[in-house]
Amino acid sequence: MGNGGIADTEQDPGGVVALARDLIRCPSITPDDGCGITALARVLEQIGFSVKLLPFGDGAARTPNLFARLGTGRPHLCFAGHTDVVPVGDVASWAHDPFGGDIHDGVLFGRGACDMKGGIAAFVAAVRLYLDRTAHPQGSISLLITGDEEGPATNGTVRVLEWMEAEGQIPDFCLVGEPTNPGEMGEVIKIGRRGSLNAHIVVHGTQGHVAYPHRADNPVHRLLALLGELTAAPLDVGSEWFEASSLQVTSLDVGNTATNVIPASAAARLNIRFNDLHSGADLAGWIRTVAARHAPKAEIGISISGESFLTEPGAPVEALRASVRAVTGHVPRLDTGGGTSDARFISRYCPVAEFGLVGASMHKTDEHVSLSDLKQLTAIYTGFLEKVMR
Repeated sequence: MGNGGIADTEQDPGGVVALARDLIRCPSITPDDGCGITALARVLEQIGFSVKLLPFGDGAARTPNLFARLGTGRPHLCFAGHTDVVPVGDVASWAHDPFGGDIHDGVLFGRGACDMKGGIAAFVAAVRLYLDRTAHPQGSISLLITGDEEGPATNGTVRVLEWMEAEGQIPDFCLVGEPTNPGEMGEVIKIGRRGSLNAHIVVHGTQGHVAYPHRADNPVHRLLALLGELTAAPLDVGSEWFEASSLQVTSLDVGNTATNVIPASAAARLNIRFNDLHSGADLAGWIRTVAARHAPKAEIGISISGESFLTEPGAPVEALRASVRAVTGHVPRLDTGGGTSDARFISRYCPVAEFGLVGASMHKTDEHVSLSDLKQLTAIYTGFLEKVMR
């Protein structure tokens, strides 16, 4: 394995800042790649990775994905991430060009700076540094990068994992570079995530005049009773690694502009973020059972975007904690909170953990990352590689 002749400098270890800027300058607003995947592929090939581009989907809207591997032995460590970003919103409200990669007072600005082009750049820089420092590298290192994480995530990581399994490329451990730290580097390693269920409930009744309720069937009353039972008691009080599950009603819609009309239907949406005491299927069954008691003819649509998962702390997680502590001085807590990520797909195939940059500015106007944090993350990833690639 070689480093492709790429020089390191004290100001930009492993070229992390330069690569982060290059990636930010690719306007890869999901689902448009905007050169992000192809730019990364060129860099990885220079380092010595064997790169496979894996577009999935139909027609011109195919999702860009990449799998790259360096070496063929064990252990096999995979880094997972995404180059796609959320829309920038009102460009005029940005003080810096969202895709300019501006640096001001030691801070790098741009959409994707912390979520998560900076994380990708830090890992690639760490690989360069690791190869420079290691006379005889062992095992193999791979990257699973998608352009479909911020979107529907149907033709991204989940499809690449299917391809990896068919090709015998499943790693021993996967590190996802999502921004896990709330306020400063070294606070949190995520070793699991809650599951997520969305439900849309439509209750039908019989329209009528409010003065003659006996001639109508008010669907609002039925829906309120249904939601009342669903929200009457907590789903649980949490488990060893997870906080309590949460059911939140997110909308209640009737669309009735009249004050003297009982409407013909009423609808609600809800989300459940659930821990390892539940499965999506069990919760879906519970919702349908409750609905049957209050509104037997209700239309119910349920989608489960991911099940809860947990990676029990072991050698790789402890190696990551040790690397974080060595660089930042903090012992990160192991956590399972927050939203979902592509780790929910990876957990079906191998152990997975998440650690990345500070996420306070992700998805916000003037998203940014400090150059100090980028360099710290590069050092953490380098130390992690040195500990696990033995």
